[in-house]
Amino acid sequence: MSEDRYMGNLYQRFPVIVERGEGARIWDTNKKEYIDCMGGYGVALVGHCNKRVNNAIRNQLEKIITVHSSLYNKTREEFLETLVGLAPDGLEQVHLNNSGAESVEAAIKFARKFTGKKGMVAMKGSYHGKSFGALSLTYNPKYKKAFEPLVEKVSFASFGDIGALRDAMDADTGLVIIEPIQGESGIHVAPEGFLQDARKLCDERGALLVFDEIQAGLGRTGKMWACEHWDTTPDIMCLAKGIAGGVPMGATLARKDIVSSISKGEHSSTFGGNPLSCAAGTAALMALTKDGLVENSQKMGAVFAKGLARLKEKHPIIRDVRGRGLMIGVELRFEVRDVLADLIKEGVLMLYSGRNILRILPPLVISESEIAQVLHSLDVTLGREEKRRGTQ
Repeated sequence: MSEDRYMGNLYQRFPVIVERGEGARIWDTNKKEYIDCMGGYGVALVGHCNKRVNNAIRNQLEKIITVHSSLYNKTREEFLETLVGLAPDGLEQVHLNNSGAESVEAAIKFARKFTGKKGMVAMKGSYHGKSFGALSLTYNPKYKKAFEPLVEKVSFASFGDIGALRDAMDADTGLVIIEPIQGESGIHVAPEGFLQDARKLCDERGALLVFDEIQAGLGRTGKMWACEHWDTTPDIMCLAKGIAGGVPMGATLARKDIVSSISKGEHSSTFGGNPLSCAAGTAALMALTKDGLVENSQKMGAVFAKGLARLKEKHPIIRDVRGRGLMIGVELRFEVRDVLADLIKEGVLMLYSGRNILRILPPLVISESEIAQVLHSLDVTLGREEKRRGTQ
């Protein structure tokens, strides 16, 4: 592909040239149709070319695109009011930025300034981004080794093990960051009681609890916030991906007293909170809440889970199926590279999560008939792979 001449070897790329999209489907330049279970790594949350989002962007373009946060803007105000109105109780203030990594970077600075402590604890299997601070909290050594030394005083605890988290913390721990459902490492769902116990432990130790809901939040799991599954509220919550319907945006939500500890000029973003992103963001939040997309995520997630359970019974090469809502992992007994390539031929785009896990992150508008097509294509593909490997 000609793009490779300019972009280098920075991405694992699929041989599809995308031209347009609508809902949960995209089309390539040869007019071939695909059901999109990749969803831009979760960004296409409210569907491709969502009418609310497209209209909001179109209307805002006629007004103004850039208003720095040193000035006021009604479009930004509307977005902030809408977001905080939907946020977990107590998360009353917001820093607007441009990506998940930036959202995590803000959380790191907020926690360090508020607590006066430098230590941070993340989970084994975590993924929080690739900028230096966010990368320091990301577990997989393959992302980090070439760029060390990173931020100091970071330790990792086993995901789901409260004893390990307790042991990883010390008197200088100011931040504990957890994905309620780990995405990059294979769609691992927090075990019952873990987030509640982490909340209590952080309160006891004077550390801030941060939930990274960049991938799992905003209806992806069948509830508006993944932490709702465990009735637990963090001190800081990081958001991005689909928050603005595909337009770049990140947001760091926090308690008022935490944000109040930051002095003017200590943290800012040139593009953060620009009116174009905010208009798209309000529209995306309206799509989630007014158009029933959170409920559809729960309903269609159940349809997917039921169908995948049937495939697991049929295909011994499926080791496990896990997730919540439309954040699903299918663990196979071998690498998924060939399966992903075959699914492309079948007209389905799907992600990987580690070498042997299929990651399913479709737009929340996906329908039951589209899921049936995906399940059929996966059934055919796995059957073909089993035959090739002689495991039928």
